[in-house]
Amino acid sequence: MVQPVARVNVAPKLPPKLCRLHELTYNLRWSWDHEAIALFRRLDPDLWEETQHNPEWMLGRMSQERLNALVHDSSFMAHYARVCRAFDEYMSSGDTWFRQRYEGLERAPVIAYFSMEFGLTECLQNYSGGLGVLSGDHLKSASDLNIPLVGVGLLYQEGYFQQYLNADGYQLESYPLNDYVNLPVKRVTAEQGEPLKIAVPLPGRELFAQVWKVQVGRVSLYLLDSNIPDNPREEDRNLTDRLYGGDRRTRIRQEILMGIGGVRLLRALGIDADIFHMNEGHSAFLLLERMRDFMRDAGLTFAQAKALTAASTVFTVHTPVAAGLERFDFDLIDEHFHEMMRDLGLSRDQFLDLGRENMGHYELFSMSVMALNLSAGTNGVAQLHGKVSREMWRWLYPGVPVHEVPIRAITNGIHVQTWVSQEMAQLFDRYLDPGWRMEESRRAVWAGVQSIPDAELWRTHVRRRERLVAFARDRLREQLQRRGVSQTEIEAADEVLNPDALTIGFARRFATYKRATLIFRDLGRLRKLLTDPERPLQLIFAGKAHPHDNEGKELIRTIVNVARDQGFRNSIVFLENYDMNVARYMVQGVDVWLNNPRRPKEASGTSGMKVIYNGGLNCSIPDGWWAEAYRPDIGWSIGHGEEYREDEWAHQDYVESQALYNLLEQDIVPLFYRQSRDGLPREWIRRVKRSMEQLAPRFNTHRMVQEYTEEFYLPRFRTSEAMKLTEYAGAAAFVAWRQQLEQAWHEVSVIDVDICDGYVEIGARAEVRAQVALGALTPEDVRVQLYYGLLDAAGAIGEGQSVDMHVDRGNGNGAYTFCAEHIYRTTGNVGFSVRVLPKHEYLHSSFMPQKIVWA
Repeated sequence: MVQPVARVNVAPKLPPKLCRLHELTYNLRWSWDHEAIALFRRLDPDLWEETQHNPEWMLGRMSQERLNALVHDSSFMAHYARVCRAFDEYMSSGDTWFRQRYEGLERAPVIAYFSMEFGLTECLQNYSGGLGVLSGDHLKSASDLNIPLVGVGLLYQEGYFQQYLNADGYQLESYPLNDYVNLPVKRVTAEQGEPLKIAVPLPGRELFAQVWKVQVGRVSLYLLDSNIPDNPREEDRNLTDRLYGGDRRTRIRQEILMGIGGVRLLRALGIDADIFHMNEGHSAFLLLERMRDFMRDAGLTFAQAKALTAASTVFTVHTPVAAGLERFDFDLIDEHFHEMMRDLGLSRDQFLDLGRENMGHYELFSMSVMALNLSAGTNGVAQLHGKVSREMWRWLYPGVPVHEVPIRAITNGIHVQTWVSQEMAQLFDRYLDPGWRMEESRRAVWAGVQSIPDAELWRTHVRRRERLVAFARDRLREQLQRRGVSQTEIEAADEVLNPDALTIGFARRFATYKRATLIFRDLGRLRKLLTDPERPLQLIFAGKAHPHDNEGKELIRTIVNVARDQGFRNSIVFLENYDMNVARYMVQGVDVWLNNPRRPKEASGTSGMKVIYNGGLNCSIPDGWWAEAYRPDIGWSIGHGEEYREDEWAHQDYVESQALYNLLEQDIVPLFYRQSRDGLPREWIRRVKRSMEQLAPRFNTHRMVQEYTEEFYLPRFRTSEAMKLTEYAGAAAFVAWRQQLEQAWHEVSVIDVDICDGYVEIGARAEVRAQVALGALTPEDVRVQLYYGLLDAAGAIGEGQSVDMHVDRGNGNGAYTFCAEHIYRTTGNVGFSVRVLPKHEYLHSSFMPQKIVWA
């Protein structure tokens, strides 16, 4: 292999009249603009597919003659002018949600959004699955809404792996290198034109990384890359090779680079971020760097820096599976954070306490625990997931009722413009309020779905199903050719699937809890469904198993081998190398999206949301988002939300597979094929319309990002800004208050509660009085609450409610009488208690660890 002595990047010479093509390719707004995508495809349809929908690479491969000829194509030039005009209007528009909503804001906060992966478009393989696609959709909606947000992550030389199957259907992995020269990313340079670099400490040396920028509409995404000559060690250069690759030492160093390096990157760019949002715990080391910055630059104590860092941090927890959380052995923490411990003024034990998690017989440093301890705003990604997360982390808040553990829920969504098909978008343009493109969370917009003629909606969806079948056939042919099977088998690929048959899609990460093969438990029953000559059913699968997940790989092998059976050959297809392109074809073309995880292990799931906007329906275990979305008239639920112990899983699989077969045989298949005299499945179409009308306003990232802004970003900004006023006087006062609270809390007690017990009638009123000892604290330092609710079978208050009590008088010696009126609004046995909680204007929640006193 010959090493070059010089490198020259040769770029195409665009004709002056096409000079803006580069500008368009380097802003990923094109990835959610059908007109721009059509323009790039028009340049060269074959090259568009060969380059995996990468317009920058495509321009580099086009002949100069072709580029010159386009200038004389009046139709193309009109299309080009239209795309440029739309781009300019988008980038310069002042009529955006954030600007309208917060026009009176003296200064808009800058939000730094950290994620380990970003799925923006298939040509930029910087993602593995749902987490990355969610991050990408988050940035796109932030751009559409004009929220002042900047993204931070890592740029991977090999990205996630490329999947291919061997002759036995077993997953193998390849890691082709990403060629940044031909990707829509730009290296960030410093003042003198040299590459901008940052450094983070590693044991005995510094790790250097250069910076790349991806423009996502109005939002900038910055990605760190350690593969540069400044790092003499190969292990350091390879650190950003693979997403979720390597051993534990590699992982902790990746996360040091993203967390600590990400904060230093923003500083090097002159971006003074106000709010830091961690999407999962991978970036939690940024908390340490921010505290160190506050202590060094503002002269704050550790306690003050900790309070201010927490006040301006939002943490979104994703995984409800404890084994999937990011944890490190203490020896890795010792190896990498000796200097940080010194800079923060913490002993080893104090530092480890920031993330200490007891695993039973041993302890680990948990990124999630540190993020929870040092974030004022914390949320799960669906309502059920919020509940599961509160249960998972209740041990951090002893004495707090589980439903009040301060972890909220903001349900995930999807970026509609990215995932809706062009054909469906054109249909919406004809019949819906134009606001569907930018105000999709407004319910009135989607009421117009009922005005779409059934025949038009159905034809539009059928056209996408036909495209999915054609796509699947082409991909299957390519897969079989790679595997070296017989020519007869390759030619048979042209006959698989039926463009008119009921098509079910299942595509996701092949983790075992997602149970990809649940529908294969009774092959005889499934065979009848698939081979019914009058009402055929067909299945399309896609998805990757983690390279080290052998059980997940076995699930893929099972599907592929079942699909080879003569009775299933034409009705089951597994599409290799699941990515955003495959996902788009599937969610836009399937009739039903199938999802059958073990409840409650699915945090949210977003693939099923994507079919809503494309005329598909959902059939799912009521887990993740479907637990709050499901209604009997808009889709199907497998079971009723039952949860099983691990020793019952075999029984669970049997019960829920039977429930799935029953749904298919008795409801889904008959409904799909029940046609009126004009050949339309009217009842099915009505269900599709109800699904759109009811679900479309909610399950989108515009609504999601608006909720993050209103419930977290702006409240956290206001609090942290108040704490910074007058040379951080607010932070100092808050810490002083907390120190006083620590010293005096042991003196707090509920001496007596006076309430009439016995029998009362509904609607009766009762005054509750409580004698409370506060010691050195005052009534302004606490919330005294009446807590009440129906008693369960064990005689305890279940998910109770609370109401603040007001101070009636002081009794001397630090004791006070608090009062509240209670109205009996429900019948049954009602229990009461009184509790005391801390209260301060800067507290994001009155629930603090070890700070709750019950009567």
